[in-house]
Amino acid sequence: MTAIAHSAPHSSALPAATVRSQVSVPLRFDGYATTADVMTFHGLVDGREHLLLALGNWEQALLDGATAPLVRLHSECMTGDVFGSERCDCGPQLREAVERIAAAGGFLLYLRQEGRGIGLYPKLDAYALQDQGLDTYDANLALGHGEDERDYTAAAQMLNALGATSVRLLSNNPDKASQLAALGIATAQKVPTGVHLSEANARYLAAKRDRTGHTLELGRAAVVRAAPEGSRRAPGHADMLGRVEALIPGLRARAEEAEQLRRLPEETMQDLRAAGIFHLLAPAGVGGYGLGAQTYGEAIRGLARGCASTAWTAGHLAEHAWMLARWPRKVQNEVFAGGVMPLAAATSAPVGSARKVPGGYAISGHWSFASGIMHSQWALLAVQHDGIRLQALVPLSDLELVDAWHTDGLRGTGSNDLRADSLFVPVDRVMDWAVLSGPNNPGARLHPEPLISAPMSTLLNLVAPAAALGSAEYALELFRDQLLRRKEKNGTITRQADYVPAQTRYAKASGLVATAQLHWQAALSRLPGDGPAATGAPRERASFRLSLALSAEAAQEAVRLAVAGSGGSVHRLSHPLQRIQRDVGVLLSHPTLGIDPILEQAGRGLLGMEFTTPSF
Repeated sequence: MTAIAHSAPHSSALPAATVRSQVSVPLRFDGYATTADVMTFHGLVDGREHLLLALGNWEQALLDGATAPLVRLHSECMTGDVFGSERCDCGPQLREAVERIAAAGGFLLYLRQEGRGIGLYPKLDAYALQDQGLDTYDANLALGHGEDERDYTAAAQMLNALGATSVRLLSNNPDKASQLAALGIATAQKVPTGVHLSEANARYLAAKRDRTGHTLELGRAAVVRAAPEGSRRAPGHADMLGRVEALIPGLRARAEEAEQLRRLPEETMQDLRAAGIFHLLAPAGVGGYGLGAQTYGEAIRGLARGCASTAWTAGHLAEHAWMLARWPRKVQNEVFAGGVMPLAAATSAPVGSARKVPGGYAISGHWSFASGIMHSQWALLAVQHDGIRLQALVPLSDLELVDAWHTDGLRGTGSNDLRADSLFVPVDRVMDWAVLSGPNNPGARLHPEPLISAPMSTLLNLVAPAAALGSAEYALELFRDQLLRRKEKNGTITRQADYVPAQTRYAKASGLVATAQLHWQAALSRLPGDGPAATGAPRERASFRLSLALSAEAAQEAVRLAVAGSGGSVHRLSHPLQRIQRDVGVLLSHPTLGIDPILEQAGRGLLGMEFTTPSF
């Protein structure tokens, strides 16, 4: 391993820098938007035009003595940051840093140090040498440069100018913390970035790990394939669920991070893409896998055994891709362009308004609960015109994103609000909901898969109970581990499992999970493998919804018992059991699991009576 040494000046000799200007700049990445206070400086020792982006509640982060601001020193990378090159991990790290710092409060320092300080042209020359077999460091040396010529004196000056003398450093690079310490900036906590692994950058990341001690666990990272999304071989049911199973350890490891970010971490999104989760339901004609409702439900259940927020978000994003495939060919050609699976949020709460204008509609509204919006490029919005329910397909960039998702559970779903005022939507991207949600939708004439004709509610009704069941199965696993864990108390080794009350409580929780599983299987048995679901007689539809609701109720009670029997430690915010309990509480409040209306309508159906709620 190479030790990179820099002779940074001691903090007592550090020249002072002052803020030159500050301007608010809205930032937009693919599926994510925020605002930064961008600052420039006088007096930086290297004379370069470095920038500091203050993000989130950065003023409070500076004032709060208990925590330090989250800080990322990001060296400029034109190829990665601007052009999306996969030869490095700079572009994904930049986006990740903006999102994580905006959530926590702190600073992103954008340092004009292209190519680890050697410049753009020499960096490209180094790429040519890497293509001949040298690694990223030896290529620099062969060109007469140092392995890493970056100096963080200017970064320390910028942080000092804002009074940030102690930071939580978002980095995998130990040299950054070492240099900052020598410059008088303390690192209160080292926070690793995600591992953004692709086929093109695997050697590059391995060299950073092996040569300069970057903290990168490449063996655990899922490779993001460079091949076009639509070119992947479609998996079968068992293969798809195997992919989901492989994701569970990583989802568990990042569940707390998702809750803190109030959205899914970028590493989770990369793993979901690599596993093809968003392709699950979309028909083959638009690059999807065309799998059925049973595979979909079981996949969500499996994801929830890792993280309920991930299961909820991924389930809806996959479902909404299926919804987009129901639109006319012209719209599908636009949203599925290049074989890329589009990510879209959909919301109808409350329904907005639409008025006819030349060439389309002007829509207005404030829509809530837009699950998946933090990762989406499109939004499907419910609007009404002359008493007719319509759905409008709108690019996210045309909408105002309202940060409203401050909840006790499912925090990682980022189900924020959207707002528009007299926004023009061309007529091609507005559809009659009755047509779009019916069996003869335009997509049904384009794709052979039977599921494309199923009622919209079929898949929506599966998401919450699937996530509740998977969460309960994870909770039971945690409960068992808690009971069997050996503890020393007053010199004696004990286990909760050795006490009768714990044994009976675990038996009851196990029985409730088994009950939830049986109800779940009863519901799935009413779903033909690849065909329309729950479209039969009222009795069949009633049994389908009732089984799902009873499964979720039993799952929630199992989670409650597990938490109640696990001691006081589970109430720490870092413990997954209390997060599961909060997540399941929110799941059970979703309209698709509202027990009173479900019991009423199910009772009518089981008695052979007509439903009073047509969409049931």
